[in-house]
Amino acid sequence: MFPQQRASGPPPPGRLNPTIDRAGAYGWRLIAIGIIVWFAVALLDRLRVVVFPVVVATFICVALWGPAHWLQRRGWPALLAVWTVFLGFIAVLTLAALLVVPAIGREFGSLGGTIEEAYGHVEAWIVEDSPIDIDRQRLDELEDQARDALRGSVSSSGGLVVKSAVLVLELVAGALLSLVLTFFFLKDGDKFVAFALRRLPPGRRDLARRLAGRGWATLGGFLRGSALLGTVEAVIIGAALWLSGGGLVAPVMVVTFAAAFVPLVGAVVAGLVAVAVALATSGLTSAVIVGVVALVVQQFDNDLLAPVVFGRMLRIHPVVILLAVAAGGTLAGLAGAFLAVPVTAVVINVVAEARAGSDDGEAWTGPSPLHRSAPN
Repeated sequence: MFPQQRASGPPPPGRLNPTIDRAGAYGWRLIAIGIIVWFAVALLDRLRVVVFPVVVATFICVALWGPAHWLQRRGWPALLAVWTVFLGFIAVLTLAALLVVPAIGREFGSLGGTIEEAYGHVEAWIVEDSPIDIDRQRLDELEDQARDALRGSVSSSGGLVVKSAVLVLELVAGALLSLVLTFFFLKDGDKFVAFALRRLPPGRRDLARRLAGRGWATLGGFLRGSALLGTVEAVIIGAALWLSGGGLVAPVMVVTFAAAFVPLVGAVVAGLVAVAVALATSGLTSAVIVGVVALVVQQFDNDLLAPVVFGRMLRIHPVVILLAVAAGGTLAGLAGAFLAVPVTAVVINVVAEARAGSDDGEAWTGPSPLHRSAPN
């Protein structure tokens, strides 16, 4: 006769509010994921002598796979095409090491002193002409504190000389291992992929192939795009530095090109280095010219050229890029900062491909180890 009213009041004993229950479940999952990530990072750090060569070899393989496939499509035997591309890459590296690196290295030797001289000019301006009320003594105290903190962090690590020697050996061994792995990735990449796909259930193989293809396409797009943008920025900023009377043009161009592989952060650092070099070697007018050119070039690349070069696959929000670079630098230093953006881009695109559920037209079907690896 009367409508039945729903009982109100606190939930029965032993049962939490559903919202709190879900929040707790997600909290435990996040904690578990954090623990797994922490152990994975620690394991990768222990295996860095193997991990970094594999990563470097993968990057080189992505860059060389296109030329090797191009030769094969024109009738070259697969092994001959691989050897030709690989030996050509070695020849380019050797030529750069013999001709370009020594000339640039001589200028790099004075780059640190030049930047220090530019810092001296900035320091004098802060004390004498800037609106900041700070005297020379207080500024020297702040510098001493920064040096002490840096010196303490270095000394606390202990065995600096031994660690430096170990680092050099690791770099040499890693470079050799990277070259060996690059050759075998080029030669037997399709076989490696086929072997991996055979380990999966038949119903998962198409999905795995699509996800790997999306990741391969993303990584290749990042490398090609970063190299193109770095070349454009290096040439224009180097020309501005040279025309304005500045020195150390070659090292600045090298720094600018390398910094293009760390989006946003690298461009800012390269621009500051170029301005500092111009200030120290040619004066304030040159520094202003180089600074304006660097700012215009970076805006042109970020707003116009980068969307065309990278396409849809690498449209990552600047906040995500900054957080990725910061996290990568914290976890793995300079190498982590360089790898942060491509790894993040690959993860984002692979997840997007997995969520799409089917080929949405963006999955890459160009030359890769994937399109020839249908396992039996």
